[in-house]
Amino acid sequence: MSRLFLILISVAILSFGAYAQKKSAIIAPGAKVEKLADGFSFTEGPAVDKQGNVFFTDQPNNKILKWSTDGKLTTFHTDAGRANGLYFDHNGNLLSCSDMDNELWSIDMQGKPVVLVAEYNGKKLNGPNDLWVHPGGGIYFTDPLYKRPYWTRDPERQQDGEHVYYLSPDRKNLTRVDVNLVKPNGIIGTPDGKKLYVADIGDRKTYVYDINPDGTLSNRKLFAEMGSDGMTIDHKGNIYLTGRGVTVFNPKGEQIEHIPVEANWTANVCFGGKDMKTLYITASQYLYSLRMKVKGVR
Repeated sequence: MSRLFLILISVAILSFGAYAQKKSAIIAPGAKVEKLADGFSFTEGPAVDKQGNVFFTDQPNNKILKWSTDGKLTTFHTDAGRANGLYFDHNGNLLSCSDMDNELWSIDMQGKPVVLVAEYNGKKLNGPNDLWVHPGGGIYFTDPLYKRPYWTRDPERQQDGEHVYYLSPDRKNLTRVDVNLVKPNGIIGTPDGKKLYVADIGDRKTYVYDINPDGTLSNRKLFAEMGSDGMTIDHKGNIYLTGRGVTVFNPKGEQIEHIPVEANWTANVCFGGKDMKTLYITASQYLYSLRMKVKGVR
């Protein structure tokens, strides 16, 4: 065996070791993706409450379900307006992108809904899809068009495009904050309220913006050459994109991890559990989890 060959083998081993270490930087040692529940039609929109319980939707069956911190599955709502994306507001109400009638809802813990947004400029929205609540209380949400078989209205686009919207903290003013996307979908912001990430799944790109004090966005930059259905963020600022499994990027936009998921499509992700160190994954007819080294942020 030649000296050159030994050197090449040593370099390969060192490279593999460095790669393996990098790949395990955010996942708990020995952790594997675990199937928690199945038998759904299409799971979406996981959101975590203050206790660490995770709520998610079975959108075709018009249900919102709850996976508790002690591992129990229950049904929270059976008439959720075809809820898709979910997020808890600062008062503990569950916000829902309910696209039966293309609306944004707030649902209290007794299951009573209130419509927050029903239209923009006198016309129905395309179909609110995913949302994020700013620390100041304002709500950002995406409004792509996915024609639903259960719509009784005209299925064609009502608005002049597929945009990102901002609802003011007093929930009185709805404004467009980006009108230059093909099909915005996943959305998440940083816990300090300074940055917003939006995935343009129609253009296979994800962008990052500066959030201005008045809620408007500026300084849009390309974050990753990848779109996403849903998104989340951990306490180190890593961004989790979905589609074919879960792909994780650091705050610089460098890919640091890919988590394969045994499903036709991975729709969305969030952190949950009592310690916020479990990643919950909604994927086709399944709910999965994965223990992590990093923590999510509420």
